[in-house]
Amino acid sequence: MPKSPSPGRRGAGAGRGAVPGGRSRGAAAGRRPSGAVRAAGSGGTRRYPSPRPGKPHPVLYTAAAVLVLAALAGAAWLIGIVPGRGVPGPGAGDSRTAGRPADARSTAPAAPPPETRSYGAEAALERSPAPEARPERPAPSEGQPVSAVRSPGGVPERPKPPKGKLVLVIDDAGHNLRDLEPFLAFPGPLTIAVLPRLPYSEEAALRAQAAGKEVLLHQPMEALGGEDPGPGAIRLGMDDLEVAAVIAENLATVPGAAGMNNHMGSAVSRDSRLMEAVLEAARASGLYYLDSLTVSDSVLHSVASRLNLKTWERDVFLDNYPERAAMLKQLDEGVKRAEKKGLSVMIGHVWSAELAQTLIDLYPGLIEQGFSLSTISRIMLEDSDEDSGD
Repeated sequence: MPKSPSPGRRGAGAGRGAVPGGRSRGAAAGRRPSGAVRAAGSGGTRRYPSPRPGKPHPVLYTAAAVLVLAALAGAAWLIGIVPGRGVPGPGAGDSRTAGRPADARSTAPAAPPPETRSYGAEAALERSPAPEARPERPAPSEGQPVSAVRSPGGVPERPKPPKGKLVLVIDDAGHNLRDLEPFLAFPGPLTIAVLPRLPYSEEAALRAQAAGKEVLLHQPMEALGGEDPGPGAIRLGMDDLEVAAVIAENLATVPGAAGMNNHMGSAVSRDSRLMEAVLEAARASGLYYLDSLTVSDSVLHSVASRLNLKTWERDVFLDNYPERAAMLKQLDEGVKRAEKKGLSVMIGHVWSAELAQTLIDLYPGLIEQGFSLSTISRIMLEDSDEDSGD
């Protein structure tokens, strides 16, 4: 006959919450971690989560996460705010630098000193023990005066007085226009001396004036040795009226001439009477006279002094040797004379193949060095203004 369960065992089982089917709650709980207990006096079963054995409660996870986030936020606040208050000086009690060498404290990443970084040339200047003052002229943003600005050609807007004046004269125009054209492209003041009574005399004079160049009558004169000077020449034995008539006829073929200079003329330039007649005819026509000095013992200067006339004379022939190197040497000699005495008159010839381009190439450098290119008419006008006190 089977034994009845003892009251003590049932009471224990009922008190611990029996489960239908004869299995105790403990057995069920051992197999089902999230089992349920029956609430006393209730009509159903209410389930409560039961913690897993050996693991923290989920609430603890939440609390730990909150604490970690708070710690991170506090650290970020300290890193972002504290350095802005400045770097503590020696003895300020900063715990972050205590016990560290001075150089370690100065480079501590937690509190970098506020500074502006320099790169490239600026950094090189900062490393230099004794940097030079740069730039020599202040930049426009630093208040540079307009008068100190240099133009693209290198000439100051307010130039200093020139080292010397240069007058460039190109002889023998009138035979053709082909040789003349390169000289008309010269960018500065230039004088074109035109031979009279030639096929292109008048056209050469007009084109030169249209290009802004000064024009001279290149007056032919008899030379020693019997070489033919060309049409419209003044010759030995002419009287004063003949000289005046020849010059007047020549001027009619060279319109706009401001003065005259001699073509050849080594014989006539030594004759005082003829030279006086030439100078009187020039004065009557309102022309100045430039002695080309084709002979070293020209009497022009002495005759002009007697007549109380101001005349001019050549300093340098540029193209006695038409090679570029020789012309550069002669030009250098002319520049030296201008620097020494204030003015240099240099004569070249229209038939020199390389002279025009040589002058064009050298022009910017002459201006940059402080020389001024001019014409005799302009110099006479400037001298007149100075004499009148203007």
